[in-house]
Amino acid sequence: MAGGFGPTGGGATEFEAKITPIVIISCIMAATGGLMFGYDVGVSGGVTSMPDFLKKFFPVVYENTLKEEDSNYCKYDNQNLQLFTSSLYLAGLTATFFASYTTRKLGRRITMLIAGVFFLIGTAFNAAAQDLAMLIVGRILLGCGVGFANQAVPVFLSEIAPTRIRGGLNILFQLNVTIGILFANLVNYGTNKIKGGWGWRLSLGLAGIPALLLTVGALFVVDTPNSLIERGHLDEGKAVLKRIRGTDNVEPEYLELVEASRVAKAVKHPFRNLLQRKNRPQLIIAVALQIFQQFTGINAIMFYAPVLFNTLGFGGDASLYSSVITGAVNVLSTIVSIYSVDKVGRRMLLLEAGVQMFFSQVVIAIILGIKVKDHSDNLGKGFAVLVVVLVCTFVSSFAWSWGPLGWLIPSETFPLETRSAGQSVTVCVNLVFTFVIAQAFLSMLCHFKFGIFLFFSGWVFIMSVFVLFLLPETKNIPIEEMTERVWKRHWLWKRFMDDDDYDNVAAVTNGEKKNGVHNGFDPSSQL
Repeated sequence: MAGGFGPTGGGATEFEAKITPIVIISCIMAATGGLMFGYDVGVSGGVTSMPDFLKKFFPVVYENTLKEEDSNYCKYDNQNLQLFTSSLYLAGLTATFFASYTTRKLGRRITMLIAGVFFLIGTAFNAAAQDLAMLIVGRILLGCGVGFANQAVPVFLSEIAPTRIRGGLNILFQLNVTIGILFANLVNYGTNKIKGGWGWRLSLGLAGIPALLLTVGALFVVDTPNSLIERGHLDEGKAVLKRIRGTDNVEPEYLELVEASRVAKAVKHPFRNLLQRKNRPQLIIAVALQIFQQFTGINAIMFYAPVLFNTLGFGGDASLYSSVITGAVNVLSTIVSIYSVDKVGRRMLLLEAGVQMFFSQVVIAIILGIKVKDHSDNLGKGFAVLVVVLVCTFVSSFAWSWGPLGWLIPSETFPLETRSAGQSVTVCVNLVFTFVIAQAFLSMLCHFKFGIFLFFSGWVFIMSVFVLFLLPETKNIPIEEMTERVWKRHWLWKRFMDDDDYDNVAAVTNGEKKNGVHNGFDPSSQL
């Protein structure tokens, strides 16, 4: 947001913007939505490997874990157990459509507040659960929180950040996701040792800490100037813009936001507008990134890390300990992304990670295919350590690439008039495929065995080819200039950008013929 068009609508003019404390604090508080999301991802895999939890809610699975004659790969293959994990994402899928409305009509801040309230209620249900139904209701409420938080937080971060550090600040969301996962792994490791069978309640109940942080944070952060202006609060929007930019010289950026808002308001049906030809490049890339992000196999590892390590022959404590190690690697590698994303660019990180993920998954599959038999727990200490190292290699490459960039790139490429709708579709597709992987992984592990890693490595190869040929670089490009400086210069996507439509409608709207696209938005939506 720290750059924009000059008076001619052609080249870029850097708007004056300082990195102010209010921007940093607002972004940190907003990114706690990622902390909540990450904790939910991490805690489910840990509690589902705890004997007391399984005995109470999934007795069939508990009995299977005690049977030596059953296949290692199939002990946890249970649809209800998978539903416990996946119900959160199915609820999030539904909630994101309501979140699109609140993000647009009530603002980014209120939407984050709603998410925090859902998280708090869901946490209470889970911690106090007496039966499977109560447990699932709690997960559904948490899913509603995920839908609202994932809709509002990435957009909030992209809109409030100066352009030159937009990538790094946006990745705070993903960094908090990884911290949440690590926090959950550490909690699970500790609560698993509690005697009396209530350790899992503490694991689920401690989700209230990040939930409370998000709720309190949403009460104190300022809404984005984009959102305030979009909802008609022009004076307040200008005042907030001065505060977050640390200067009174905001008139050029303010006028551009007002113009962008005027064009956006003319769009009566943003979801229908999203399907127009000129918006297809952004839509295709946003959808593809979400599908590919899930088919890297990362959530299979993060949801079920303790279960997975148990399957591979690690003891109960060893499996939780190994998942703590992968969680720590996840956090540290995401920090790498914060420092590198605005320097080396989005494409380079994705392509490098593709090579690293492909290699690590293929080698894991080879080791498991040779060493782990259906009824054998004997992986061997040396190979067990190697598997953990390879899993960490995979996790680290994902954490500085597909993890954060899967959210960053869609949030910065949609123009304002389709941004809420675009983010809804992004979150929706992500949750659909997160649900699919969560619901299917343990069954896939049972049937594919070590081949599960070959399955995901094949997808990694496909997505790397997609990035190489179809994903343009968006680093250091102001959000409102994406059309002119990104889509119109790409060898394929430029075919979807029709200059005549932009020019003709601009002439009707403004009473004179103008060249190019103003602010990267389509005036044709006003007709």
